[in-house]
Amino acid sequence: MNNLGIRSIVTRKFRYHSKMNVSDEGVNLLNQDFTTTAIHQKWVADITYIYTQNHGWTYLASIEDLHTRKIVGSAMSTTIDKELVIEALDQAYFRQRPKPGIIFHSDRGSQYTAEAFKKRLNDYDMIQSLSDKGNPYDNACIESFHSIIKKEYVHHTRFKTFEEARLGCFDFIEGWYNRNRIHGSLNYQTPHEVEKSIRNHQ
Repeated sequence: MNNLGIRSIVTRKFRYHSKMNVSDEGVNLLNQDFTTTAIHQKWVADITYIYTQNHGWTYLASIEDLHTRKIVGSAMSTTIDKELVIEALDQAYFRQRPKPGIIFHSDRGSQYTAEAFKKRLNDYDMIQSLSDKGNPYDNACIESFHSIIKKEYVHHTRFKTFEEARLGCFDFIEGWYNRNRIHGSLNYQTPHEVEKSIRNHQ
């Protein structure tokens, strides 16, 4: 990088942000333990905001497998509601077909504590875990992914429409992040390579 005159994009230090309309119910099973020994043990989820010129703010819901760092499910919408996170969960479940018992961790936002979402988790035999109030470090890994997609793609792009943003984020996640972006925590492999190697040895 020095020889080519390339400089990395620096991530700004994470700051606490309070979230309105959060639930007191549910427990924090993850408790900042992001370690795993196999795929589909712990999934983490969150929502981030993406601006478009014609449609204003749009919302990206993402789900990450902590073992492979793969984004196993994502969905975008012009409304931030339970249907958005259910769509991301459905996508992740039907793509991955995991065994029962996944710990599914998110913040306490109304989307993740809605009865319809909790029922879907129950239908898929997943165990819900919720961050402690006002502590974003409880969900640091998925916050980190959303920081990456913002600094490496979204902040360098002007989206005219919701559809442009949706297709662009899908391409970044599926075409770049999962398949081509290496991770130091994965021995400089991509999430796709790690998952493929695991499945080949099963």
